[in-house]
Amino acid sequence: MVEMELNKIVIDEKRHDQLIVLKEKGGSRVLPIVIGLNEASAIKLKISGFNPPRPLTHDLIYIMLKDLNASVEKVIIDKLEETTFHAKIVIKAGSGELKIIDARPSDSVALAVRFHAPIFVEDEIVRQFEVFDKDKQ
Repeated sequence: MVEMELNKIVIDEKRHDQLIVLKEKGGSRVLPIVIGLNEASAIKLKISGFNPPRPLTHDLIYIMLKDLNASVEKVIIDKLEETTFHAKIVIKAGSGELKIIDARPSDSVALAVRFHAPIFVEDEIVRQFEVFDKDKQ
């Protein structure tokens, strides 16, 4: 697994494209992931420090987990099928038990940002995009 961090968010409202770019922590490899506008906005708002007067969906999940003494331990982007990424959110329950929840990468990253949790990507996925980047050059 490769630990990555959120590098940038691109929102192109004219073309209706939104993506997050993850960058290898301590390295140079990147992974672009197309996401929905709502999720891109949720990530961007949190990073910018904006606090809405009422909790938005990802903030609500954060509050609920915290109130249950649970936390997001890490996010794992573990599969790429055709053009669709799959992820898992690893949650540590108040009892200490780890729960693995299937989720979209966009929601996973939105929660990772709120919990300051690490983001991991399977090596094979990063390698696929490394080859793709070399082909573009």
